[in-house]
Amino acid sequence: MRYISTRGTAPDLSFEEAMLTGLARDGGLYVPAEIPKLTAEQIAGMEGQSYEDVAFTVMRPFIGDTFTDDEFRELIANAYAGFGHNARAPLVQLAPNHFLLELFHGPTLAFKDFAMQLIGQMFQKALGRKGDRVTIVGATSGDTGSAAIEAFRGLDNVDVFILYPHGRVSEVQRRQMTTPVESNVHALAVDGDFDDCQARLKDMFNDFAFRDGVKLAGVNSINWGRVLAQVVYYFSSAVSFGAPDREVSFTVPTGNFGDIFAGYIAKRMGLPIKDLVVATNQNDILDRCLKGQGYHKGSVHPSISPSMDIQVSSNFERALFDAYDRDGGAVAQLMTELGQGGFDVSQGAIQVLQGHYKSGRASEEETTAMITHALATMGELLCPHSAVGVKVAEDLRRGDTPMITLATAHPAKFPDAVEAATGIRPPLPARMADLFDRPERLTRVANDLDALKAHIERNLSA
Repeated sequence: MRYISTRGTAPDLSFEEAMLTGLARDGGLYVPAEIPKLTAEQIAGMEGQSYEDVAFTVMRPFIGDTFTDDEFRELIANAYAGFGHNARAPLVQLAPNHFLLELFHGPTLAFKDFAMQLIGQMFQKALGRKGDRVTIVGATSGDTGSAAIEAFRGLDNVDVFILYPHGRVSEVQRRQMTTPVESNVHALAVDGDFDDCQARLKDMFNDFAFRDGVKLAGVNSINWGRVLAQVVYYFSSAVSFGAPDREVSFTVPTGNFGDIFAGYIAKRMGLPIKDLVVATNQNDILDRCLKGQGYHKGSVHPSISPSMDIQVSSNFERALFDAYDRDGGAVAQLMTELGQGGFDVSQGAIQVLQGHYKSGRASEEETTAMITHALATMGELLCPHSAVGVKVAEDLRRGDTPMITLATAHPAKFPDAVEAATGIRPPLPARMADLFDRPERLTRVANDLDALKAHIERNLSA
């Protein structure tokens, strides 16, 4: 299995190389040269299996000879051992033919744990075998950062620096990043929004002297390993409804497009997905683009669903790569235009995208109303991101095809928004009940590339 860049000029890499590299040296994102297909028999055989067994079947074709079968099974088992639900990703019925996929039972109460816990295990195994170490730098709109810090804290071969927008994440999200005591993890509060953090991260990867000097690696959703791990729960949930013999649809609250792109990969692998619905909040650039209005950046408007407050959705580049028939030069040109404010999508490419994705949006008022409504009529307390998904799913689901909406975070991560809508302040699980009593450790940094690089270089482990 080889991996190629979406911009067409970086060298092809193995799975291990792509995982440890993150962003390609031409600025592109790595994708598999070919998407392996699972047979109907393989998919049907997942029914009744553990989540870990499904994960092995789904991911094994992508990893080549990076790990032996026994090694990979052990890494998967270690990754999910700390989850708070035996099913890992349980389903809850909301309404006739509408179901919630709970992805918040991991150690940081968000869907990012499914990928990050496994990435941590894979990094440690690969680096330990080579006697090497890397510097991980990530940008987060809230959940990726805490999941990365939780996955890598205390590991021997990794230093972790997470950039998050100062004042634009929830208090729970911030404290999950700033309260770990291990010296190899660092939370950096950047004066700017998430797009600023993501831009500085890409700047670091494109500064090859710095990148090579600190052995930079990335675990944002630009990392293919992140996307791959998220493909699994599409399969584990769909087989519960009769896949491969029955179609299912999914609605995904989407900011950086990684989670919904994982669904597209599942579809390409043979999972019978009818609709893949992109659900956005008021920062609705993806919805507008998928409705044929082009991809043109505006201002980021802070919302009660902050993990979706994004104008530059990195993983959308992967979708564009396939929509433009894997023409790396065309994608590179679009990304150049994006740096100048935005681009229009060709008629042929938008037809390809619309053939795979539907989309909708939820305003702030609609999101709050859905949190209220879901508790009153569905018996479910939703975080604001999940509420965006449920609102859009209710608007767009059709016929007798089961709709599965991804619940991306526990409501306790966003207690202010949930309390405002329901009068209930959701408590944290017992294992993190003392989160607000733990001392915080963070550094506030200007939105400046040189200042960020200097801070990272000063704080590397000896």
